[in-house]
Amino acid sequence: MYLLEEKIYFWLLLGIPVLILLFIGVLVWKKTTQKKFADAALLKKLSPDQSIFKSILKIFLISIALACMVVALVNPKIGTKLETVKREGVDVVFAIDVSKSMLAEDIAPNRLEKSKQLITQIINNLASDRIGIIAYAGSAFPQLPITTDYASGKMFLQAMNTDMLSSQGTAIYEAIELAKTYYNDEEQTNRVLFLVSDGEDHEGNVASIAEEASKEGIKIFTIGVGSEKGGPIPIKRNGIVQRYKKDRQGATVITKLNTTTLQEIANEANGTYIDGRSTSKVVEEVTTILQNMDKKEFEAKQFADFKDQFQWFLAGALLLLFLDVFFLERKTSWVKKLNLFNEQ
Repeated sequence: MYLLEEKIYFWLLLGIPVLILLFIGVLVWKKTTQKKFADAALLKKLSPDQSIFKSILKIFLISIALACMVVALVNPKIGTKLETVKREGVDVVFAIDVSKSMLAEDIAPNRLEKSKQLITQIINNLASDRIGIIAYAGSAFPQLPITTDYASGKMFLQAMNTDMLSSQGTAIYEAIELAKTYYNDEEQTNRVLFLVSDGEDHEGNVASIAEEASKEGIKIFTIGVGSEKGGPIPIKRNGIVQRYKKDRQGATVITKLNTTTLQEIANEANGTYIDGRSTSKVVEEVTTILQNMDKKEFEAKQFADFKDQFQWFLAGALLLLFLDVFFLERKTSWVKKLNLFNEQ
């Protein structure tokens, strides 16, 4: 297992092709200037030991040395020991509504981005719980299986958008069915599903769906994102609003937060409804809910004792620069006799 500490320094590698282009430019300039000074035969007599190969070798060594220096700045680290750590926590699955109604901007910046912010902050406040992520609209799609890798969770979360599922609607039944497959530990006493949605366009039989989840030991907590006043659904191109979604009669569609449906789901599945307008209040309430639950002990393997490896690349760079000092831009006498590169 390795870790790159300062990846931003990789941009410095762009200096190497620039250096090579400058070197080629200097070679062309020298050739042009020499032709103005004298013809090729005379130049050969004036400078018989001039070696093009040695010049290329020098720029090659300098380029490799610079690459080693950049890698040293990035500071790669290697995990030298694999540890098994015992942790206690709850299996938490986030099911996020990615239907088009989540593009409404009645809550800044829009409902979907607000949902991402809420879940990101919740994850930041978790200690040892395992998380999973589901996206759903007209169907449900697994984004991240149960894991303790919070960084991956936040990465997959940011990649979610309303175009990832072609079928529209809000198939909560499929989301709950998919969530059941996430809880792979039969001994886990607390299985938590946080349903983040505006409550719009949910399928019928919500009560029976939630009741079925409750029988599986899944507690559903709903987080409502949006406002009861509602707002239109913008259709954008390159971040600019082109128009707003309209119905078949040509009227602008106004989507509103449906708290009634979300509250019904939560009540039927032994959970509670949480108002998603205030991020701090949501995080505080979710943290309290999870802290008051029984924890299940499980094992998680992770690399520990990461050790810096920059010194090897720095030493390599210094060695190459040291060798470069001894490479002169003229033919070496014994190599000249061998004529390995067919230099005349």
